[in-house]
Parts: sequence; C-alpha cells; structure tokens
Amino acid sequence: MADPDVQSILEQTRKLHRDRASAGSEFVPGVTPILPSGAVLDEDDRAALVEQALEMRIASGAQALLFERKFARTIGVRKAHLTNSGSSANLLALSSLAVPELEDRRLRPGDEVITVAAGFPTTVNPIIQCGLVPVFVDVDLATYNTTVERIEAALTPRTKVIMLAHTLGNPFPVAEVAELAAQHDLFLIEDNCDAVLSTYQGRNTGTFGDYATVSFYPAHHLTTGEGGCVLTNTLELARITESMRDWGRDCWCEPGEDNKCLKRFNYQMGDLPHGYDHKYIFSHVGYNLKATDIQAALGLTQLSKLPDFVAARKRNWQRLRDGLDGVPGLLLPEATPGSDPSWFGFVITLTDDAPFSRPELVDFLTARRIGTRLLFAGNLTRHPAYRHETYRVSGELTNSDIITDRTFWIGVYPGITGEMVDYMVASLREFVAKPH
Repeated sequence: MADPDVQSILEQTRKLHRDRASAGSEFVPGVTPILPSGAVLDEDDRAALVEQALEMRIASGAQALLFERKFARTIGVRKAHLTNSGSSANLLALSSLAVPELEDRRLRPGDEVITVAAGFPTTVNPIIQCGLVPVFVDVDLATYNTTVERIEAALTPRTKVIMLAHTLGNPFPVAEVAELAAQHDLFLIEDNCDAVLSTYQGRNTGTFGDYATVSFYPAHHLTTGEGGCVLTNTLELARITESMRDWGRDCWCEPGEDNKCLKRFNYQMGDLPHGYDHKYIFSHVGYNLKATDIQAALGLTQLSKLPDFVAARKRNWQRLRDGLDGVPGLLLPEATPGSDPSWFGFVITLTDDAPFSRPELVDFLTARRIGTRLLFAGNLTRHPAYRHETYRVSGELTNSDIITDRTFWIGVYPGITGEMVDYMVASLREFVAKPH
C-alpha cells in the first residue's frame, strides 16, 4: 500500500512544478532565450526524482534494471547496460573488446580504429585511453557523415574497429558500413548518442553494430541527468560489458542479492581456493560506471514521452529547412538517403562565397537570444589535446576544416515552439539580406 505521507509530498511536488511552469511561459522574441538544446521536464519527472529520494534509493537497483529492459526493447536490441554517462558508455564498449575471452579478435595496443575527425572527443578519447590508434577520415558537408569509400580506403591490416557517431541524429550509411565491417572481420560501434530512434532503411540506428552507445545528458533525446547506456544484441558481449561496468567482477548477482545462482560458494577460478565467494571473484580489469535508481526513475518517465520528443525534433527541423530554403550564403543539411533522422540539431555551413563570416552571424543570433553551437570539435586533429597523441589521417580532411571554420548549428529540441522556429528563420533571413 502506498505511504500516504509520500503521496502527499508527491502531490505537493507536482503542484510546485505546475506553479513554476505556468510562470513566464510566454515567448517574447529577442527576450526569451531559444536554447540550442535542453531537457524537457514535466511534473511526472519531478515527482519520480522526489519519490526515489524519499525512498532512499540512492544506488543502482530495481529502477535501473527496469529502465535497461524497457530501453533495450525501445531500440530493438537484446541487452542494455546503464552507465553514469555517454562518455563512459563509449569507454566501456571499446574496453570490453580487449578482453582475453575474445581470443584472436581481442583488441591489442596499437590496433587501429577508424573514426571521423569532425566529431565529439568522447568518441575518440576511449581509442587513445585503450592504447589504440585513431584513424581519422573526412565527412561530407551535406550529411556531415563519412562514406563507405572513405572507410574502405583507410583500412590496413591493423584495423580492428569502426567507431562512428550518427552526426546530429543523421545516420551514416550504417547498413553498408556494417557489411564492410563483416567482410573484414571488424567490430562496429555505433555512437548513437544524438540519434535515438533515427532509422536507416527502416531499422533503428543502434541495432546494426556489435555495440551501440547512448547518452542521457540533458541535451539529448531523453535524460537521466547524467547517464548513458551500452547496447548489444550479442549475449557474450553483454556479459563482458556487465562485468567490466561492475568492477570487473565475475558474479552477475545484483548488489544486495546473495546466491541467486545457488553456486556462490561453489566456484574455483584462477588460483583462488575452491568455494571462494563468487561475489568477490574478478575476471576482468574493470571499472565502476553504474548509474543510480534516481537517474533511472527519471529515465523511465522520460521514456514514455520519447515518441512525442522525436516527433517535435523532426517537426522543428523540417520547419527550419523549409523556411531557410534558398537563402544565399547558407549550405543547408540533407538527410542521408534511405534514412529518417531523429534530429539533434539543425546544422548550417556558410558557403565559400558568403559575404559574411560565421562570427558575424553567430554574434547577430546571440544578440537576438538565439543559442548556437559549433559542430562539436570541428577537426579534432587541430586541437591541443591531440598534439602529442598517436593517430593517423586517411586522405584529406578538407571538409572537416571547412566545418571548423564555417559551420554551426541551432536547436530543434522539443522545448522549441513553432513560434520560436519562425523567429529563428526570420532572424537568419534578415541577417543575410543586410548589406555586408
């Protein structure tokens, strides 16, 4: 039976949310900020967080397990493992491919991982952190993704993994990349952090690779605050992932569970004595990358709204695309052929003959309270963090350099209304029409 005191607090929590949400909700052009991204949170989300806090569910437990099952079903994979961030999810996925039980396929120091130069560092950093070598390829300016041809040209006998993000929710040609990976016995990791419920050839992104990763940071399609997830259809990889996430232990019982397998004191592993407590046998050099039930409870309420979130992102993106069509000086984005993106943002590149610069345009938008972001790191090889790291470049990075110099994006997240979209379109058109 529900605790009446808890229910009373939750109802007050919901009222508090309604009262705050009703204040200052009118959009005032040039005054109300239009954020490029952000979480959309309602009274159910606030109540879910408070309920877990009231019940003192402060570690990973039943809510985390429930979220994992529901999210795996939503994406269409067999297993999902919740992590404390999307960055950790990438690190966990790549680290899990270096374990001894993968035998000849296991990753070893110096092996190469093909990725793009125009991306976010957390797709690349785990490659370096695992002692592997990033191999950077360029992207196209219409889709901001790379191509199968560029990947194939980058292959060497040291290539073991292809690790790519679906840029701003726009799928790379993942079916063809997966086929190429299979032909060359390579692992494929889809960084699906920006692309939850994007589809390619009618199939959800995140279901093509050996692994997929997701971020639940507030900017993304649904949020747990901080948080992320590793997804896989391969049970062997799922078992390795769970162990690596949970300190590297061999036991699969959840914290607080005892002897679920009925063999807790009946194992002999390594050089340990027979009967050593399985809860304290470690089969991998792992981490502690778990999330909490408080985070998972928020994820569960967010998950129920995901279809509406995705529909709003698509609607806002298309309204921007239609409104800006034909504006001189602006190269507009295109969906990858055969895809239906669940867009993360609306990316714009200035043409080489544009009579204005990106700083001028971004400053104009900022003065109008329209938030912008660059396309992440641009060309990562130009950043100080990688100056002394080992990497290889395949081909030219011409478009990655253009992105570094002339590209930015504006928001499409569900907190943006149609009125806000129209204001962004009008502002961009006004700026371009001015004498420069």
